[in-house]
Amino acid sequence: MMRARTGFGVSEIFITHWHADHYLGIIGLLQTLTFNGRLEPLTIFGPDAVYEIVEDIKRICRTRFSFPVEAVRVRPGQQYDFKGFVIRICGADHGIPAVGYCFIENQRPGRFNREEAIALGVKPGPLFGKLQRGESVTVQVHGGEEQIIMPQQVLGPQRSGRKVLYTGDTRLNIDNVLDSGVGVDLLIHDATFDNEQEERAREFFHATAGDAGTCARELNARMLALFHISSRYTQTALHKRDAADEFSGDIIIPDDLDMTEIPFHD
Repeated sequence: MMRARTGFGVSEIFITHWHADHYLGIIGLLQTLTFNGRLEPLTIFGPDAVYEIVEDIKRICRTRFSFPVEAVRVRPGQQYDFKGFVIRICGADHGIPAVGYCFIENQRPGRFNREEAIALGVKPGPLFGKLQRGESVTVQVHGGEEQIIMPQQVLGPQRSGRKVLYTGDTRLNIDNVLDSGVGVDLLIHDATFDNEQEERAREFFHATAGDAGTCARELNARMLALFHISSRYTQTALHKRDAADEFSGDIIIPDDLDMTEIPFHD
């Protein structure tokens, strides 16, 4: 977070499963937030055992936090609403209770028809902005009579927001992500092994790059990001090839701190 210069304004943490390499960093983060004098609550979302783990973390820190640390247990099928987006919980197949998370932006207003607004008597300026935000406006027409202009008179059909699905560590798991992930803009999928290590992937409850490509194809994803690649590999060309055998869309294998732009559908 310091290298990325994001600041420490995080308000929620979403954990996919309770293998130690996926949550031990929380301990140092909480210590840092207390050192910085944070007062706002921080909520840790996670599958079964989240309450026990959060209490364990508090004991390990051996300090009194300057802010409340809260725990929320999540289960597949649940949805949590935030300002401008929702987080939907998906199941994962990792040998222990595990989940994935789908970030779904709220729908956006339709395209604004400037010419139609002017024809209805709306003058360019602040009233345009109100209509674009979904608010009605009042204008004066010929003879001084007032008329209410509704947003739907000058806005096209609502447009979809963006959708990002993060599987967490999992074997191929299409059935559990179909409800949330169809049409996903970015699928971030476990690709611990290449296809040559398929048996090992199944044994350790992970996916191959080919599995990730299959999932991306079935979800009609626009972009696939392969992550959690085993340290046994010094290069990832085979991973990308295996995924591309199943999925014809964009495939990326990002490094830490890489940034990827996710455009709107339109």
